[in-house]
Amino acid sequence: MKGYFDNIEKATEDNELFRKVLYTGHNLQLVLMTIQPGEEIGAEVHDDRDQFFRFEAGEGEVTVDDNVYAVKADDAVIVPQGARHNVVCTGKEPLKLYTVYGPPEHIDGTIHKTCEEASASHEHFDGKTTE
Repeated sequence: MKGYFDNIEKATEDNELFRKVLYTGHNLQLVLMTIQPGEEIGAEVHDDRDQFFRFEAGEGEVTVDDNVYAVKADDAVIVPQGARHNVVCTGKEPLKLYTVYGPPEHIDGTIHKTCEEASASHEHFDGKTTE
């Protein structure tokens, strides 16, 4: 196995896609996201997984249950399983981040070009890993 290796900051900043799954392991999944100004991922709850967010560019707001965090480059947020959460781009530039799910959430290799495309998709992790 080779695992995953890259300059994650550059990969995140260069990403223009709403969602791009980079690597899926048995217990963790690495995903790039770009949220356009005024867009959001939409409030959701993961009853069976934790989620880590690391922000590389832009400005936004993360809600975790009743807590609201203003985020920018170099900030991180962890959402524990069972917490209702949302990420909103509040700035004039896209909010660029990567997220780590544990365990995986999406089918390996998933690409959603836009928020609308992601909202229309109902795919979920099918047990197949990157390697």
